[in-house]
Amino acid sequence: MKIEIFEMERMQSTWENVVDYNLSESGVHPLSLGEFVGREDLDRILQIGLGYSQTNGTPALREAIAALYPGASTDQILFTAGSSEANFLLMWSRIEPGDEVVFMLPSYMQMWGLARAFGAKVKPFHLRESLGWAPDLDELRKLVTKKTKLIIVTNPNNPTGAILDRTAMSAIVDLADRVGAWIVADEVYQGAEVDGPPSESFWGKYDRLFVVNGLSKAYGLPGLRVGWMVGPADAIGRTWPYHDYTTISPTVLSDNLARIVLQPATRAKILARTRGILQANLPVIADWLRSRPGLFEFLPPKAGAIVFARYHLKINSTELVQKLIRDKSVLIVPGDHFLMDGYLRFGYGDRPDYLLKGLERVGALLEELGGR
Repeated sequence: MKIEIFEMERMQSTWENVVDYNLSESGVHPLSLGEFVGREDLDRILQIGLGYSQTNGTPALREAIAALYPGASTDQILFTAGSSEANFLLMWSRIEPGDEVVFMLPSYMQMWGLARAFGAKVKPFHLRESLGWAPDLDELRKLVTKKTKLIIVTNPNNPTGAILDRTAMSAIVDLADRVGAWIVADEVYQGAEVDGPPSESFWGKYDRLFVVNGLSKAYGLPGLRVGWMVGPADAIGRTWPYHDYTTISPTVLSDNLARIVLQPATRAKILARTRGILQANLPVIADWLRSRPGLFEFLPPKAGAIVFARYHLKINSTELVQKLIRDKSVLIVPGDHFLMDGYLRFGYGDRPDYLLKGLERVGALLEELGGR
Protein backbone atom coordinates (compact mmCIF):
# COMPACT_ATOMS: atom_id res chain seq x y z
CA MET A 1 0.00 0.00 0.00
CA LYS A 2 1.33 3.41 -0.97
CA ILE A 3 0.43 6.53 0.97
CA GLU A 4 0.36 10.16 -0.05
CA ILE A 5 2.62 12.49 1.91
CA PHE A 6 0.54 14.15 4.63
CA GLU A 7 1.82 17.59 3.69
CA MET A 8 0.66 19.55 6.73
CA GLU A 9 1.95 17.08 9.31
CA ARG A 10 5.22 16.69 7.41
CA MET A 11 5.79 20.45 7.43
CA GLN A 12 4.74 20.86 11.06
CA SER A 13 6.83 17.99 12.38
CA THR A 14 9.83 19.33 10.47
CA TRP A 15 9.59 22.94 11.61
CA GLU A 16 7.30 23.47 14.61
CA ASN A 17 10.07 22.94 17.17
CA VAL A 18 12.72 24.71 15.09
CA VAL A 19 11.22 28.11 14.22
CA ASP A 20 11.19 31.04 16.62
CA TYR A 21 7.40 31.42 16.34
CA ASN A 22 5.06 28.54 15.67
CA LEU A 23 1.65 29.89 14.64
CA SER A 24 0.63 26.65 12.97
CA GLU A 25 -1.02 24.99 15.97
CA SER A 26 -4.81 24.66 16.10
CA GLY A 27 -5.06 24.20 19.87
CA VAL A 28 -4.41 26.49 22.81
CA HIS A 29 -1.16 26.89 24.75
CA PRO A 30 -0.64 23.53 26.48
CA LEU A 31 -1.31 22.93 30.13
CA SER A 32 1.37 21.71 32.50
CA LEU A 33 0.71 18.84 34.92
CA GLY A 34 0.82 21.24 37.82
CA GLU A 35 -2.15 23.15 36.42
CA PHE A 36 -4.59 20.26 36.69
CA VAL A 37 -3.05 17.53 38.87
CA GLY A 38 -3.37 18.01 42.62
CA ARG A 39 -0.83 16.80 45.16
CA GLU A 40 -2.86 13.74 46.18
CA ASP A 41 -3.28 12.60 42.58
CA LEU A 42 0.35 13.35 41.83
CA ASP A 43 1.56 11.24 44.76
CA ARG A 44 -0.64 8.38 43.54
CA ILE A 45 0.63 8.66 39.96
CA LEU A 46 4.25 8.63 41.12
CA GLN A 47 3.64 5.15 42.52
CA ILE A 48 2.09 3.67 39.35
CA GLY A 49 4.05 0.86 37.71
CA LEU A 50 4.75 1.64 34.08
CA GLY A 51 3.31 -1.53 32.59
CA TYR A 52 0.70 -1.97 29.89
CA SER A 53 -2.66 -0.36 30.41
CA GLN A 54 -5.92 -2.01 29.37
CA THR A 55 -5.86 -1.80 25.61
CA ASN A 56 -9.34 -0.36 25.06
CA GLY A 57 -9.10 1.92 28.11
CA THR A 58 -9.70 1.07 31.75
CA PRO A 59 -13.36 0.77 32.81
CA ALA A 60 -13.03 3.93 34.93
CA LEU A 61 -11.77 5.94 31.97
CA ARG A 62 -14.40 4.59 29.59
CA GLU A 63 -17.06 5.45 32.15
CA ALA A 64 -15.77 9.02 32.23
CA ILE A 65 -15.83 9.24 28.44
CA ALA A 66 -19.26 7.59 28.16
CA ALA A 67 -20.65 10.21 30.54
CA LEU A 68 -20.02 12.80 27.81
CA TYR A 69 -22.37 10.99 25.41
CA PRO A 70 -25.93 10.53 26.72
CA GLY A 71 -26.98 6.90 26.65
CA ALA A 72 -23.50 5.56 25.85
CA SER A 73 -22.08 2.58 27.71
CA THR A 74 -18.47 1.57 28.30
CA ASP A 75 -18.58 -1.08 25.56
CA GLN A 76 -19.29 1.70 23.07
CA ILE A 77 -15.95 3.40 23.80
CA LEU A 78 -12.49 2.63 22.42
CA PHE A 79 -9.58 4.58 23.94
CA THR A 80 -6.79 5.41 21.49
CA ALA A 81 -3.39 7.11 21.37
CA GLY A 82 -4.78 10.45 20.26
CA SER A 83 -7.75 11.06 18.00
CA SER A 84 -5.47 10.52 15.00
CA GLU A 85 -5.18 6.85 15.89
CA ALA A 86 -8.96 6.62 16.19
CA ASN A 87 -9.25 8.08 12.68
CA PHE A 88 -6.68 5.63 11.36
CA LEU A 89 -8.40 2.61 12.91
CA LEU A 90 -11.74 3.63 11.44
CA MET A 91 -10.36 4.05 7.94
CA TRP A 92 -8.43 0.78 8.15
CA SER A 93 -11.32 -1.24 9.54
CA ARG A 94 -14.12 0.25 7.45
CA ILE A 95 -12.76 0.77 3.95
CA GLU A 96 -12.34 -1.81 1.21
CA PRO A 97 -10.91 -1.07 -2.26
CA GLY A 98 -13.55 0.52 -4.43
CA ASP A 99 -15.67 1.94 -1.58
CA GLU A 100 -17.08 5.41 -2.04
CA VAL A 101 -16.33 8.01 0.62
CA VAL A 102 -17.82 11.51 0.75
CA PHE A 103 -15.47 13.89 2.54
CA MET A 104 -15.91 17.46 3.82
CA LEU A 105 -13.49 20.05 2.43
CA PRO A 106 -11.68 22.03 3.65
CA SER A 107 -10.77 19.75 6.51
CA TYR A 108 -7.94 18.03 8.32
CA MET A 109 -6.59 15.79 5.59
CA GLN A 110 -5.62 12.65 7.53
CA MET A 111 -8.73 10.63 6.68
CA TRP A 112 -8.67 11.96 3.10
CA GLY A 113 -5.21 10.48 2.56
CA LEU A 114 -5.98 7.26 4.43
CA ALA A 115 -9.23 6.61 2.57
CA ARG A 116 -7.43 7.02 -0.74
CA ALA A 117 -4.56 4.81 0.42
CA PHE A 118 -6.98 2.03 1.39
CA GLY A 119 -8.46 2.14 -2.09
CA ALA A 120 -11.58 4.27 -1.69
CA LYS A 121 -12.95 6.68 -4.24
CA VAL A 122 -13.07 9.94 -2.28
CA LYS A 123 -15.58 12.59 -3.35
CA PRO A 124 -15.32 16.05 -1.74
CA PHE A 125 -18.25 18.17 -0.65
CA HIS A 126 -17.40 21.73 0.16
CA LEU A 127 -17.94 24.29 2.83
CA ARG A 128 -18.50 27.56 1.00
CA GLU A 129 -17.09 30.84 2.21
CA SER A 130 -20.01 32.58 0.47
CA LEU A 131 -22.34 30.62 2.78
CA GLY A 132 -20.43 31.52 5.93
CA TRP A 133 -18.40 28.30 5.63
CA ALA A 134 -21.61 26.26 5.69
CA PRO A 135 -21.85 23.14 3.51
CA ASP A 136 -23.21 23.24 -0.01
CA LEU A 137 -26.11 20.85 0.63
CA ASP A 138 -27.16 20.75 -3.02
CA GLU A 139 -23.69 19.52 -3.90
CA LEU A 140 -23.81 16.96 -1.09
CA ARG A 141 -27.17 15.57 -2.27
CA LYS A 142 -25.69 14.95 -5.71
CA LEU A 143 -22.61 13.21 -4.31
CA VAL A 144 -24.23 10.74 -1.92
CA THR A 145 -25.27 7.57 -3.72
CA LYS A 146 -26.15 3.97 -2.89
CA LYS A 147 -22.43 3.24 -3.24
CA THR A 148 -21.48 5.68 -0.46
CA LYS A 149 -19.87 3.81 2.43
CA LEU A 150 -18.82 6.72 4.65
CA ILE A 151 -19.59 10.41 5.03
CA ILE A 152 -16.75 12.12 6.92
CA VAL A 153 -17.19 15.47 8.64
CA THR A 154 -15.11 17.60 10.99
CA ASN A 155 -17.31 19.63 13.31
CA PRO A 156 -16.32 22.18 14.56
CA ASN A 157 -14.31 22.51 11.41
CA ASN A 158 -10.57 22.74 10.91
CA PRO A 159 -9.40 25.06 9.28
CA THR A 160 -12.40 27.41 9.08
CA GLY A 161 -13.58 27.31 12.70
CA ALA A 162 -17.17 26.95 11.42
CA ILE A 163 -19.86 24.94 13.22
CA LEU A 164 -22.60 23.02 11.42
CA ASP A 165 -26.10 24.17 12.28
CA ARG A 166 -28.96 21.77 12.97
CA THR A 167 -30.29 22.03 9.43
CA ALA A 168 -26.97 20.92 7.97
CA MET A 169 -26.52 18.15 10.53
CA SER A 170 -30.02 16.84 9.87
CA ALA A 171 -29.42 16.91 6.11
CA ILE A 172 -26.20 14.90 6.49
CA VAL A 173 -27.95 12.35 8.69
CA ASP A 174 -30.92 12.05 6.32
CA LEU A 175 -28.67 11.52 3.31
CA ALA A 176 -26.62 8.88 5.13
CA ASP A 177 -29.76 7.10 6.30
CA ARG A 178 -31.25 7.11 2.81
CA VAL A 179 -28.36 5.04 1.44
CA GLY A 180 -27.25 3.17 4.59
CA ALA A 181 -23.92 4.99 4.84
CA TRP A 182 -21.93 5.46 8.04
CA ILE A 183 -21.03 8.89 9.38
CA VAL A 184 -17.61 9.54 10.91
CA ALA A 185 -17.74 12.79 12.87
CA ASP A 186 -14.40 14.19 14.05
CA GLU A 187 -15.45 16.44 16.94
CA VAL A 188 -12.04 17.11 18.45
CA TYR A 189 -12.67 20.90 18.57
CA GLN A 190 -15.89 20.52 20.56
CA GLY A 191 -15.43 22.54 23.75
CA ALA A 192 -13.27 25.15 22.03
CA GLU A 193 -16.15 27.42 21.05
CA VAL A 194 -15.43 31.14 21.26
CA ASP A 195 -18.93 31.99 22.53
CA GLY A 196 -22.16 30.26 23.39
CA PRO A 197 -22.85 26.65 24.36
CA PRO A 198 -20.73 23.70 23.25
CA SER A 199 -21.40 22.69 19.67
CA GLU A 200 -23.87 19.88 19.21
CA SER A 201 -22.52 16.39 18.74
CA PHE A 202 -23.75 13.99 16.07
CA TRP A 203 -24.08 11.49 18.91
CA GLY A 204 -27.68 10.37 19.36
CA LYS A 205 -28.76 11.59 15.94
CA TYR A 206 -28.01 8.42 13.94
CA ASP A 207 -27.28 4.74 14.51
CA ARG A 208 -24.51 4.15 11.94
CA LEU A 209 -22.17 6.65 13.52
CA PHE A 210 -18.69 6.97 14.94
CA VAL A 211 -17.74 10.08 16.91
CA VAL A 212 -14.03 10.81 17.40
CA ASN A 213 -12.67 13.15 20.04
CA GLY A 214 -9.73 13.60 22.40
CA LEU A 215 -7.83 15.90 24.73
CA SER A 216 -5.49 17.60 22.25
CA LYS A 217 -7.35 20.68 20.98
CA ALA A 218 -10.08 21.98 23.28
CA TYR A 219 -8.21 20.77 26.38
CA GLY A 220 -4.70 21.94 25.51
CA LEU A 221 -3.18 18.51 26.24
CA PRO A 222 -1.81 17.15 22.94
CA GLY A 223 1.21 15.67 24.69
CA LEU A 224 -0.95 13.16 26.57
CA ARG A 225 -1.91 11.47 23.26
CA VAL A 226 -5.44 10.78 24.48
CA GLY A 227 -8.23 10.10 22.01
CA TRP A 228 -11.30 7.95 21.69
CA MET A 229 -14.07 6.82 19.42
CA VAL A 230 -17.71 6.25 20.34
CA GLY A 231 -20.07 4.08 18.31
CA PRO A 232 -22.38 1.08 18.36
CA ALA A 233 -21.04 -1.62 20.68
CA ASP A 234 -20.77 -4.27 17.97
CA ALA A 235 -18.96 -1.88 15.63
CA ILE A 236 -16.56 -0.81 18.38
CA GLY A 237 -15.95 -4.48 19.11
CA ARG A 238 -15.02 -5.08 15.47
CA THR A 239 -12.65 -2.10 15.48
CA TRP A 240 -10.80 -2.99 18.69
CA PRO A 241 -8.76 -5.86 17.10
CA TYR A 242 -7.21 -3.35 14.68
CA HIS A 243 -5.95 -1.47 17.72
CA ASP A 244 -3.93 -4.60 18.61
CA TYR A 245 -1.89 -4.08 15.44
CA THR A 246 -1.05 -0.42 16.13
CA THR A 247 -0.25 1.05 19.54
CA ILE A 248 -1.78 -1.92 21.46
CA SER A 249 -2.65 0.50 24.25
CA PRO A 250 -2.15 4.12 25.24
CA THR A 251 0.13 4.61 28.20
CA VAL A 252 -0.91 3.85 31.75
CA LEU A 253 -0.04 7.45 32.62
CA SER A 254 -2.28 8.82 29.87
CA ASP A 255 -5.15 6.67 31.10
CA ASN A 256 -4.76 7.91 34.66
CA LEU A 257 -4.28 11.56 33.70
CA ALA A 258 -7.25 11.46 31.33
CA ARG A 259 -9.46 10.31 34.19
CA ILE A 260 -8.38 13.36 36.19
CA VAL A 261 -9.03 15.71 33.27
CA LEU A 262 -12.52 14.30 32.70
CA GLN A 263 -13.68 14.76 36.28
CA PRO A 264 -16.57 17.24 35.82
CA ALA A 265 -15.08 20.07 37.88
CA THR A 266 -11.61 19.73 36.34
CA ARG A 267 -13.00 19.45 32.83
CA ALA A 268 -15.12 22.57 33.32
CA LYS A 269 -12.10 24.50 34.62
CA ILE A 270 -9.91 23.44 31.69
CA LEU A 271 -12.53 24.32 29.07
CA ALA A 272 -13.11 27.69 30.75
CA ARG A 273 -9.37 28.35 30.46
CA THR A 274 -9.55 27.50 26.75
CA ARG A 275 -12.46 29.85 26.17
CA GLY A 276 -10.62 32.61 28.03
CA ILE A 277 -7.61 32.22 25.75
CA LEU A 278 -9.77 32.30 22.62
CA GLN A 279 -11.73 35.34 23.73
CA ALA A 280 -8.56 37.22 24.66
CA ASN A 281 -6.58 36.35 21.53
CA LEU A 282 -9.15 36.38 18.73
CA PRO A 283 -9.46 40.18 18.82
CA VAL A 284 -5.66 40.43 18.60
CA ILE A 285 -5.37 38.49 15.36
CA ALA A 286 -8.66 39.86 13.99
CA ASP A 287 -7.41 43.44 14.43
CA TRP A 288 -4.11 42.50 12.81
CA LEU A 289 -5.87 41.02 9.77
CA ARG A 290 -8.39 43.88 9.49
CA SER A 291 -5.58 46.42 9.56
CA ARG A 292 -4.61 45.02 6.14
CA PRO A 293 -7.95 45.25 4.30
CA GLY A 294 -6.50 45.04 0.81
CA LEU A 295 -4.48 41.99 1.73
CA PHE A 296 -6.73 39.74 3.84
CA GLU A 297 -10.36 38.65 3.97
CA PHE A 298 -11.66 36.30 6.66
CA LEU A 299 -14.72 35.14 8.54
CA PRO A 300 -14.18 35.05 12.33
CA PRO A 301 -14.07 31.46 13.57
CA LYS A 302 -16.78 30.15 15.89
CA ALA A 303 -14.52 27.50 17.42
CA GLY A 304 -10.89 26.46 17.57
CA ALA A 305 -7.78 28.58 17.93
CA ILE A 306 -7.54 29.03 14.17
CA VAL A 307 -8.33 31.70 11.58
CA PHE A 308 -8.54 30.79 7.89
CA ALA A 309 -7.80 33.92 5.88
CA ARG A 310 -7.81 34.55 2.15
CA TYR A 311 -4.83 36.63 1.02
CA HIS A 312 -4.32 38.77 -2.09
CA LEU A 313 -0.73 38.29 -3.19
CA LYS A 314 0.49 36.63 -6.36
CA ILE A 315 2.36 33.84 -4.64
CA ASN A 316 1.46 30.22 -3.94
CA SER A 317 0.55 29.59 -0.30
CA THR A 318 3.18 26.87 0.24
CA GLU A 319 5.85 29.07 -1.35
CA LEU A 320 4.78 31.92 0.91
CA VAL A 321 5.00 29.76 4.04
CA GLN A 322 8.36 28.33 3.02
CA LYS A 323 9.66 31.85 2.56
CA LEU A 324 8.24 32.80 5.96
CA ILE A 325 10.06 29.88 7.58
CA ARG A 326 13.32 30.65 5.82
CA ASP A 327 13.37 34.44 6.15
CA LYS A 328 11.45 35.10 9.37
CA SER A 329 11.54 31.82 11.34
CA VAL A 330 7.73 31.70 11.63
CA LEU A 331 5.48 28.76 10.76
CA ILE A 332 1.84 28.99 9.68
CA VAL A 333 -0.18 26.55 7.56
CA PRO A 334 -0.61 27.11 3.81
CA GLY A 335 -4.05 26.74 2.26
CA ASP A 336 -2.51 24.22 -0.14
CA HIS A 337 -2.55 21.73 2.72
CA PHE A 338 -6.35 21.86 2.62
CA LEU A 339 -6.44 21.88 -1.21
CA MET A 340 -7.24 25.61 -1.06
CA ASP A 341 -4.43 27.77 -2.38
CA GLY A 342 -4.72 31.47 -1.69
CA TYR A 343 -5.48 30.95 2.01
CA LEU A 344 -3.42 30.79 5.19
CA ARG A 345 -4.36 29.18 8.51
CA PHE A 346 -3.15 31.12 11.52
CA GLY A 347 -3.10 29.56 14.98
CA TYR A 348 -3.84 32.10 17.69
CA GLY A 349 -3.98 29.97 20.85
CA ASP A 350 -0.60 30.84 22.34
CA ARG A 351 0.37 33.62 24.76
CA PRO A 352 -0.65 37.10 23.47
CA ASP A 353 2.91 38.46 23.45
CA TYR A 354 4.13 35.41 21.51
CA LEU A 355 1.27 35.75 19.03
CA LEU A 356 1.93 39.44 18.43
CA LYS A 357 5.67 38.99 17.91
CA GLY A 358 5.02 36.18 15.44
CA LEU A 359 2.49 38.30 13.56
CA GLU A 360 4.97 41.20 13.44
CA ARG A 361 7.38 38.96 11.54
CA VAL A 362 4.64 37.80 9.20
CA GLY A 363 3.75 41.44 8.56
CA ALA A 364 7.36 42.28 7.83
CA LEU A 365 7.58 39.60 5.16
CA LEU A 366 4.28 40.68 3.60
CA GLU A 367 5.54 44.23 3.31
CA GLU A 368 8.68 42.99 1.61
CA LEU A 369 6.43 41.14 -0.85
CA GLY A 370 4.42 44.27 -1.57
CA GLY A 371 1.46 43.60 0.73
CA ARG A 372 0.25 46.60 2.73
